[in-house]
Amino acid sequence: MAAYIIVALSAYLLGSISFSVIISKKMAGFDVREKGSGNAGATNVLRSVGKKAAILTLLGDALKGVVAVLVGIIVGLFAKNADKALLVQIAGILVVVGHTFPIFFGFKGGKGVATALGVVLMTNWKIGLICLVFALVLMALTRMVSMGSVGAAILFPVLIIFIHTNYTVTEGSSYFVYGIILAVIVAFNHRSNIQRILNGTENKLSFKKTDA
Repeated sequence: MAAYIIVALSAYLLGSISFSVIISKKMAGFDVREKGSGNAGATNVLRSVGKKAAILTLLGDALKGVVAVLVGIIVGLFAKNADKALLVQIAGILVVVGHTFPIFFGFKGGKGVATALGVVLMTNWKIGLICLVFALVLMALTRMVSMGSVGAAILFPVLIIFIHTNYTVTEGSSYFVYGIILAVIVAFNHRSNIQRILNGTENKLSFKKTDA
């Protein structure tokens, strides 16, 4: 039980490090949550601060997912009786929850896409790359980051059904429910975007910085 608690707390606290807020304050002198969409994520940083800040945010957020899963893997090496795959899954879910509800930043975070990408790549690099390419294609076709993000999130558990190799940790629980949970979190965080997509009013991707 101690192993699961250690991984859960570590992952949540890692997720709670909001790079978008830290970087926007450092590079532009304001909290990105006070600008644009109000979201603490790379897309809003791109629109409100600029490309360099957005790239740094994207890398930082993805790295959180990578490190959290690594923590789960490492703890699993020492916890002999623990379900090693479950430790990875707890890490993956809690780091995204931490990003969404960061304890260090008033529980107001981002939508978890970059962090989830880091998690998925560490869970299964093959599935992660497929989801990434799928997301990029959707974004290119629609110019909507939200479309690519939600589409890739939904694709993740579907791919788990058909791909049974290349998992970083195979000893323990199935990954299907884990995939569903991550997809639901990302989709829930994009619920306003989904409504705008249905209404035809979703914002299109732009590389121009705005002050809105």
